[in-house]
Amino acid sequence: MRGQVGLGAAIPYACSVARSAAYERSWARVVRICDSAGAADPRTLRQRLLAEIRQVVGFDAFVWLLTDPETSVGAAPLAEVPPALLPELPRLVRLKYLTETNRWTTLASSAALLSDATGGDLSRSLLWRELLGGYGIVDVASVVFRDRFGCWGFLDLWRAGAAGPFTKDEAAFLARIRDTVTMALRRCQANTFVARSTSDPRSPGPVVLLLSPGLDVLGQTPAAHEYLRVLIPPADGRAPIPAGAYNVAAQLLAVEADVDGSPASARVHLAESLWFTLRAARIGHAEPPDQRAIAVTIEESSPVERMSLFARAFGLSAREHELLGHLMTGIDTREVARRMFLSEHTVQDHLKSIFSRTSMRNRRTVLSRALGT
Repeated sequence: MRGQVGLGAAIPYACSVARSAAYERSWARVVRICDSAGAADPRTLRQRLLAEIRQVVGFDAFVWLLTDPETSVGAAPLAEVPPALLPELPRLVRLKYLTETNRWTTLASSAALLSDATGGDLSRSLLWRELLGGYGIVDVASVVFRDRFGCWGFLDLWRAGAAGPFTKDEAAFLARIRDTVTMALRRCQANTFVARSTSDPRSPGPVVLLLSPGLDVLGQTPAAHEYLRVLIPPADGRAPIPAGAYNVAAQLLAVEADVDGSPASARVHLAESLWFTLRAARIGHAEPPDQRAIAVTIEESSPVERMSLFARAFGLSAREHELLGHLMTGIDTREVARRMFLSEHTVQDHLKSIFSRTSMRNRRTVLSRALGT
């Protein structure tokens, strides 16, 4: 009788040990994937990480967005959602930005589970109550990839059907990989600041999308179609989905609803060294504000916008960022020292630190890469 009791207790213990070993092996593989981030683009990195995460954390759908590190607004999405949900993408994005429960802008460093945040009553989440509940989603695990230089993205894993909510062990694994993945995402963004070639696409003129208050596309300038095709490559034969435009427009709605105060703008990498800035604003005056259409503009990021992103991506200090801001005006070291109230020797020390962090050898190269010239 005692032997039977001991065997019964050993079975769950053995399962627990096996799970722990699986998590450790997966953690090691995540580290290796992130260590190779310098040779991967952000999309490929996310795809490889998702394939690895799936080995130990089961999920039925996901949404992983890169974000503007300053505004935390989504810019470059990678998603796999139920096909029936695709026609409701604008609604999904709008509700995501208006939902305060487990909003990525307020989450701490650990992974957050919707089942925990709502005490098991998922209807307390606007997104679940209005949309996800109708598609059989039973839990959402959320991870935010943020460091002291900004927010670089967020990941939502959806679980549906009889699988049940995510477990504490799964949440702990997601929390463990967060810092390593954050650094890899930031490194990928830094890698976009390469020497500009003559083949870089240039903006032919105003690129504007007009969206309804519900984020349906009402119209767009001719150039918008082609730029969206590059920003969000569609499946063969399909029209490009303006996911970046949905995100900045949804952020505008969140600001108007006092859910979040960040500007309705996001910078997104287009190709080679080219970055674009998306902004959303209401237009017209006749209707009440919440009934006016939303214009989303897409234009090449300004030198100041690029410089700020460059400094964050390479992890420059506030002083180093300030120094680059002075250098971009064309002044010499002596004048920089005077304006920053530093000695010329200290300015040179800051420059050496910048060269070390960016792996660039001189100020001309640093400024060329940062400004995209």
